[in-house]
Amino acid sequence: MIDILISIGIGAVAGWLASLVTNSGGGLIKNIILGLVGGFVGQFICNLLHISFAGYLGTILVSAAGAVLVVFIINKIFK
Repeated sequence: MIDILISIGIGAVAGWLASLVTNSGGGLIKNIILGLVGGFVGQFICNLLHISFAGYLGTILVSAAGAVLVVFIINKIFK
């Protein structure tokens, strides 16, 4: 149960950071979803490149980078 709460918290922070970088508005739920999806995308890319980050800070940075990538792709598709 605590792992789920930590994942949601990291997703919220990563999504919030991505919304700051991309100037996209949104609420808490959008930030959590973007952060969680971005976490999967960022981790997938890091695994492909054989890059690893340790700790919560590394996880937040990878998730935020992935969320920025997800927002960028979504903006390109729907504009």
